[in-house]
Amino acid sequence: MEKVINCFCKRPDAVARLVCFPWAGGGSIYYARWGQLFNSSVEVYSVKLPGRETRVQEPFAEDIQQIVDEVISVLLPKLKEKPFVFFGHSFGALTCFATAEHLKKKHGLEPVHLFVSGTSAPHSKARQTSMKRSELSDEEFLKWMTAVGGTPSEILKNTEVVKLFLPVLKADMRVVEKYSYPAPESNVLTCPVTCFDGKEDTPHDLEAWKDLTSGEFTIQMLPGAHFYLKDPSNETIIIDNITKHLETAEMDYLK
Repeated sequence: MEKVINCFCKRPDAVARLVCFPWAGGGSIYYARWGQLFNSSVEVYSVKLPGRETRVQEPFAEDIQQIVDEVISVLLPKLKEKPFVFFGHSFGALTCFATAEHLKKKHGLEPVHLFVSGTSAPHSKARQTSMKRSELSDEEFLKWMTAVGGTPSEILKNTEVVKLFLPVLKADMRVVEKYSYPAPESNVLTCPVTCFDGKEDTPHDLEAWKDLTSGEFTIQMLPGAHFYLKDPSNETIIIDNITKHLETAEMDYLK
């Protein structure tokens, strides 16, 4: 499991688990450290994708189903043990939804809450009209990254680091661009869904996420652009929100 999941704070006696999916080009460290920010009743798993970190020698994922299949093959026994929630930002929001949808369809299992951030719903027409950024030249791609923010300028100016980083990000972008999800005829999930987004980010079709579940649906806008969640105050709000919903799930579990 260590190949696919990073867990800084192992808590086998935790009552619930949070599984986090990285943004495009991201590693597992950012979310793995969340394990230190939650109380002892929550164990945090951070997904580690191929082509980076300790998996740098592996080829990148070709499509979203490959990511889903690998995560489920590793986590299914753990997910059957106790309540769990998923969180994903941007690219991670799409991979965590795809994983949740597959779990429900194939195994009759779903998170007690799905937290998505920073992207339109998978079936939204807004996704169909967005440009294919993976096809940009490296120079144009770096300009776009600078505009989006979230990556320190010293990294973007370091040509050696950029050579290592760009292929990872572009590979993830290709996965996003290949992912096509039809508008659902009925709800595919029953769990509550919460959407977070930055107020200064490019507008996303968040309302369309409501089409995917029969559960409660909420949107929470926070100050900042695409990587608003890196701001400590926003991070605290997100973690408090997840904690609140996990505590509810824990009470139901312990009844």
